This record gives sequence, structure tokens and C-alpha cells, in this order.
Amino acid sequence: MFKKILVANRGEIACRVMRTAKAMGIKTVAVYSDADVRSPHVLMADESVRLGPAPAAESYLKAELILLAAKETGADCIHPGYGFLSERESFARACAEAGIAFVGPPPAAIAAMGDKIESKKLAKAAGVNVVPGYLGEIADTDEAVRIAGDIGYPVMMKASAGGGGKGMRLAYSEQDVREGFEATKREGLASFGDDRVFIEKFIESPRHIEIQLIGDQHGNIVYLNERECSIQRRHQKVVEEAPSPFVTPKMRKAMGEQAVALARAVGYYSAGTVELIVSGADTSGEGFYFLEMNTRLQVEHPVTEEITGLDLVELMIRVAAGEPLGFAQDDVKLNGWSIENRVYAEDPYRGFLPSIGRLVRYNPPETSPLPLAGGGAEEPRVRVDDGVREGGKVSMFYDPMIAKLITWAPTREGAVAAQIAALDAFELEGPGNNIDFLSAIMQQPRFQSGALTTGFIAEEYPDGFHGAPADATLLTTLAAVAAFAATAEADRARRIDGQLGRRLRPPADWVVTIGGTDHDVRVSTDGISVDGVELDLSLEYTPGDRMVMVEGDEHLTIRIAKARAGFRLTTRGASHVARVLPARVAPYAAHLIEKVAPDLSKFLICPMPGLLVRLDVAAGDRVEAGQALAVVEAMKMENILRAEKTGVVKSVSAAAGDSLAVDQVILELE
Repeated sequence: MFKKILVANRGEIACRVMRTAKAMGIKTVAVYSDADVRSPHVLMADESVRLGPAPAAESYLKAELILLAAKETGADCIHPGYGFLSERESFARACAEAGIAFVGPPPAAIAAMGDKIESKKLAKAAGVNVVPGYLGEIADTDEAVRIAGDIGYPVMMKASAGGGGKGMRLAYSEQDVREGFEATKREGLASFGDDRVFIEKFIESPRHIEIQLIGDQHGNIVYLNERECSIQRRHQKVVEEAPSPFVTPKMRKAMGEQAVALARAVGYYSAGTVELIVSGADTSGEGFYFLEMNTRLQVEHPVTEEITGLDLVELMIRVAAGEPLGFAQDDVKLNGWSIENRVYAEDPYRGFLPSIGRLVRYNPPETSPLPLAGGGAEEPRVRVDDGVREGGKVSMFYDPMIAKLITWAPTREGAVAAQIAALDAFELEGPGNNIDFLSAIMQQPRFQSGALTTGFIAEEYPDGFHGAPADATLLTTLAAVAAFAATAEADRARRIDGQLGRRLRPPADWVVTIGGTDHDVRVSTDGISVDGVELDLSLEYTPGDRMVMVEGDEHLTIRIAKARAGFRLTTRGASHVARVLPARVAPYAAHLIEKVAPDLSKFLICPMPGLLVRLDVAAGDRVEAGQALAVVEAMKMENILRAEKTGVVKSVSAAAGDSLAVDQVILELE
């Protein structure tokens, strides 16, 4: 077995690999950029080596620096984590030449599956279903338009070397192709060093299903059931679960056997994932098609671990050391249900714009004592995989994922309920985050029924996300909590020493305005009543508490923070501002003047920190509403900024190549 492992990645996956390595008695080496000097993965490792400046292209993606770090520290193996460039055939071969084991598949398999065009040809030859499309090189936009027309809209344009949702554009018309083809090429070149693009038919009502494989160097390959990854935004996975609520045992077997056949055709070993697009309208179980094979560990691997009881990182390390798997296909379990939510640094209330900044507060929910369910546990379990800590920064240079929240339960309903409760208890302050959005998805009747497609988010939130809807019962409970907290704050205030006059008793009668409705709330030693109805609630609140646990007909965890004239209460996928006034004061609130927000529609404002890649207009140009004006790159993704209204460009305040701050003015219209 290996003595020392270097993890050629950062963040949660670096921490994930190190936890398993330490449990196996293997020493660990971390590599880091200048932005990650004090990151958890660096502090967790036995040794660490600086690679270079913050940009990934100058640090984590420089294979020669990673190999040099391994030699300097005496590491006898390298785990690439989720890395893309570090898994290229040349790097795996370089590891072998240096006498350092590569914890991953053989170089030939990486090369065969790393090119999406060639991999589809190999898959077809191996008897795997493939999506209709054009796999040759496409010279320019005009040729792309012609090919897309021949295939039939809608089509998907993909960077040949792409992955992780980058370098992908969906086109419903010729205009979409003309607008997106060059952007797809640029994203492919910037992220993967390859600007080749291919086009394939977009399967409507599609579900994204993937098969997890593990193989050893002795010819044994098994599939570890499937994962459903249909909940995506901009082709980036948001929610994953195992197994899929759509896949039948017959379908699972057919998918798994085709995936194993493909892996065997390229001599594959280690962990890998065969991704499939499945027609949700085809109940026969035969409408699935090969998308790509990822020759690495996937972000969503924990849900497979939870239903099988296997540690995929440990298996990868043992396979790299030459050990056989030790189990066959018939030994693979399917125990219970697991769901993973990706907690991202993005603001769903502002169109999911990337967010950066310091983690002012980071307190994930309490986790279960063991890392994997597997062994037949009946109680729901919570697991958090992360690589951040309170006080750390979310950087613009890397992926916006903060943590992965994983739950396991005997049933899908139990795993969903555990997710909702855990998300309510997840404290995260600083950069914008998608916790409310994830909770809203978990509560969606369509999600709970399992009727998923890759268009779920766009279909369910066509006008953006504004918080999960709250019913009257929840709002009544929140009004009671707000009044109770206000009473506790008033009671604390009256106890301050040195006050003039006698100590007043805190108000008992309050008017709580929440959701646009006024509620008359009375708080007394006998209990709490809202609008004349006594509530059967049990709760505690001490001024300064950040969390309130409510027990009643439904158990609630509510994050509470003081707000102007009241409190901000966050639970069940939404934040609610409750204005709390003593009953004798509340009538005067009607005389307050509302503040009107300024009209900023004449400005093109940068919605996120990023790089201005392109500016398409100049002073004096006339623009139409909806016209593309600029392209800003943030967190490795290009974002097109459009005009809110028709007008003429009065002035331009930025140029291509500028680094922009959030809310920085790019240009002004007149």
C-alpha cells in the first residue's frame, strides 16, 4: 500500500480524499495557490506545497508543478480529485515515468474517453446507444447553422473537451446558434485548451442519469447502480439522488451492462461514470443514450456511497495499488435513498448571479457520526462534505460550490424530509447562497413526485426565484415567533440597570406584519394567540440567539436575525421580514412614507465581480431592448448582459479586459 498521497486539487474534494487516506494510514500532501494559503485542505494535510498565483491556470492546472511537488515531498501516488487538465493522458504517463502511481484510469482510457467526439464513436462501436448528431469538426458559425438545421432544432452545442456544465449551449433557432457558437468555442478554449465544438440532437423532456463504475487492474468491472442528476441550471448539476425514481430494475441492468461494455472496450479501471440522457417520455426503459464518460471521481459520488456502503476514494486508492476489488456485481447493494444538494455561492434572488466574499458565518447542520449509511441504518442521516471554514473567502477564481449536503433515509420521502430540515439548520452568511432555493426544490410537489427533467428549474421558475411560497399556517407560526422574540427583547431592555423611573413590563399585545398581512398577537404566561386563536407551540428564545426551534403540529428550525422594526425569519426555503410593533403604536405606521427605488434602467451595471470579455457597442450607438451589449466572465462562465430598454449609448465607462466590481457601471443610455 502507498505511504504518501498528493491530492492534486483543492476545496472539499481535497479534504474528502485526505479523510479516507488518513483512515488508511497514508500520509497526505496538499498543493495550494496564493488564494488558498490558509484553506482547510492545506491545514488538514501532513505537508503542503505552494503551486503559484491564484488563477487556476497558473497553479492547480499546471501539471508540471504538481508532478514536481510530488517528487519534492516523496509522494508515491497522486489523486487528481475532480481535476480535468490534471487527468490528461500525458500527465498519467508522466506519473508512470516518474515512478509515481496515478490514482485513476490508465492513460489510454483517459485519451479514449476524454474527447467527446471520439468517445461517441467508441461507444457506438461497443454497442452503446448514442444520441443522433454531427461528430466531425465544425469550421465556423455558418457551417454550425447548416448542421443544426440538418439535425433539427433544438440542438446542443458542446465543447469537445468540456465538462462540469462549461462549454455548452442549447439552441432552439438559427439565431441561438449564431449567438452561441463562438461563445461555446471560447469557453472550451479558456477552460480546456480545446475550441472544437460538436452538435447533437437535444432530447426533449430529458432526464440525466449516470452509471457509476469501478474496475480493477485484474479485469473486474462492476456498476454501482445509477444516479439521477436531472435538476440542473445552465447544465450545472444542482441536486443529485440515488437511485433514480424513474429507473426500473430492468432499465438499471441494461444501462449498467452497456456502461461496463464501454469500459471494458477501452481497458478501463478505477472509478468512472458513464453519463446518459434518458427520454422521460419513454416508459419502455429503452430510450437512453450515451453522453460521455467521465474518467474521474464525480462531485455527486457521495449518494452512491450512501446507498452501497462503499468508500469510492478508498477503492480508487486500492485499485491504483494493484489490489482486486474483492466483490462482484451480485454483491453490490442498493440500500435506501440518498440525496445531495450543492450549496453554491450564488444569489437565486438576483438571477443566480455568482457571489464572492468572506464567510462571515459558516455553521452547517449537525452530521451523523459515521461517513456512510450502507450498513442498514434505519434513521435518516446527514453528511456534509466541504472544504471551507468560517472566516474563509469564496474566491472569484474557482468553482462557486461551498459545500455538499447529503442525506440518507430508508425511503425517498425520508431523504427529502431530512434535506428540508438540514437546510433550515444551515447557517451561512456573507456571500449570497442558494440554500433557500434548494429547500424550495425539495418542497416542490413535482420534485417530490419524481417527475424530473433537465428543464425542471426553467419550467418551475420561469420568472426567477422569489422564495418558496408560505401557507397561512406557516405565516401564523412566524408571526407568533416574531412577537415572542420581541417580548424577550423588551424584557431584556427593561432589566438594564440605571434606568430612570420604575421598570416597565414588556408589551403583551403586538401587531406583526408579515407577508403583507397584519396579525394581532398576544404573548402571555398562558401561551401565544394569533388573531384570537391560541397556538399549541413550544419554543425558546434568548436575545442574541440565531436559531429558534419550534415544536407544535410541525417541527421547525427558524434562523432569526434582527431587522429594522422587527426580525428576519428564514425557514422552509424563504426569508420573511416581520415588522413587530406594540399594539398601541402600530396604527401610526400607516402614516409612514414609502421610499421609492431609483430608476437604474438607463445604466448597464455589472451584476457580479468579473472580467469584461467583450463590449459590443460604443458611444452613439442605438440599442434595442434585449440586445446583447457586453459579455462578462465570472467563475469560468460567460454571462451576456442585455439592454433593459431601447436607447442611444451616451457614454462608456469600461473597456474589454477590465476587471469589474459588482454594481460597477459599464455604460449609460440616453
